[in-house]
Amino acid sequence: MIAAPDRTPLTRDFFDRPVLDVAPDLLGRILVRTTPDGPIELRLTEVEAYDGPNDPGSHAYRGRTARNGVMFGPPGHVYVYFTYGMWHCMNLVCGPGDRPSGVLLRAGEVTEGVDLARKRRLSARYDKELAKGPARLATALGVDRSFDGVDACDPEGSPLTMLTGTPVPSHQVRNGPRTGVSGDGGVHPWRFWIADDPTVSPYRAHAPRRRST
Repeated sequence: MIAAPDRTPLTRDFFDRPVLDVAPDLLGRILVRTTPDGPIELRLTEVEAYDGPNDPGSHAYRGRTARNGVMFGPPGHVYVYFTYGMWHCMNLVCGPGDRPSGVLLRAGEVTEGVDLARKRRLSARYDKELAKGPARLATALGVDRSFDGVDACDPEGSPLTMLTGTPVPSHQVRNGPRTGVSGDGGVHPWRFWIADDPTVSPYRAHAPRRRST
């Protein structure tokens, strides 16, 4: 018999660790998005680690700004950014404030509230595609910049909460280069995913955007 996922909320201590410890440990955990129409639950299957001032690929590499300020605060909070003029991406802040780091939530399996997620992801052909990629994940959950700074360790009244779920055994975890990261930050194998999971997004190397002529 397969044990049911553990519904105990993750504590702040879980996130108050080095980002390369937290990132693979998030696989198999459950993210709960509370909405007026009911909950949407997501089992995390793919993440990427960003190690602050030690990582040229991190938004916090060059210091604090109005955009990345949440990364410099307490661990366990949500950092949301807007990219390419159309998409939102969601991260979970890790480590102490003097070491701003975070984990990008790249993909997951919607395990509850599929119908609610489908209303936001009308282009998804199959349920496995609902949160297959960081922008799709945020869209399926209805997460935008208004969620920036939300405390995911507050089980009372927070619209986003992390539960213990079912941690993934280490032999099922894979890692490789981060998707779409250029320059010195592109060499780190800090993308982690569950082996053979159909909701994991395809890897894409960084490709410079061409300017229209």
